[in-house]
Amino acid sequence: MIQVFNLYKSYGSVSPALSDISFRIKEGEFVFLTGQSGAGKTTLFKILFGWEKVDRGQVLVGGLNVGKLNEKNLFILRRKIGIIFQDYKLLLGKTVFENVAFAQQIISSDKKAIRLNTWNALKNVGLTKKKDSYPSQLSGGEQQRVAIARALINDPQVILADEPTGNLDPEMSMEIFDQFEMMNRQGKTVVFATHSPEMLRMKKHRIITLNRGKIISG
Repeated sequence: MIQVFNLYKSYGSVSPALSDISFRIKEGEFVFLTGQSGAGKTTLFKILFGWEKVDRGQVLVGGLNVGKLNEKNLFILRRKIGIIFQDYKLLLGKTVFENVAFAQQIISSDKKAIRLNTWNALKNVGLTKKKDSYPSQLSGGEQQRVAIARALINDPQVILADEPTGNLDPEMSMEIFDQFEMMNRQGKTVVFATHSPEMLRMKKHRIITLNRGKIISG
């Protein structure tokens, strides 16, 4: 599902953000991506999602060569990927329902389909009763579940989760993590970035470890 070959990315600093990165992730696999802050996890996710260009190397996601996609056809890649961030990135002036629906609006779905798909996405994360609330009225865990619903609404094949439990307490972190394991059981390929040693010990999934832009295990 994801194949990365000899990937290099630099922002002009002395040390590259990513250096000679190569790995493969199978369809339906659940993989932890770990490493300290600055190890390159977020940069790698941005490249997989098409937000950053590589300096050298090749990246394939669902059979698409990411480096050969231009602005006009990046939407093909992004329909395959749902991405979730630590800081939620919700639209503060929109309700829960509107935040989740927005992901369908940008791909020009019809209004009836948007309403149905948004309701189902909120139902899957247990937030239908909060549909008219604004992000500021939600707890951190509820905001993250909105972000999960938004990422899932277009039925992506791949889920990229960039430290999604980093701002949550341990109990809420495990509740949110269970959502990702459920997605995986439903057939999604999940790449879950975390630097929590407790989570890595408790959950027996493959681990890819980054250190200063290089893979040191996995």
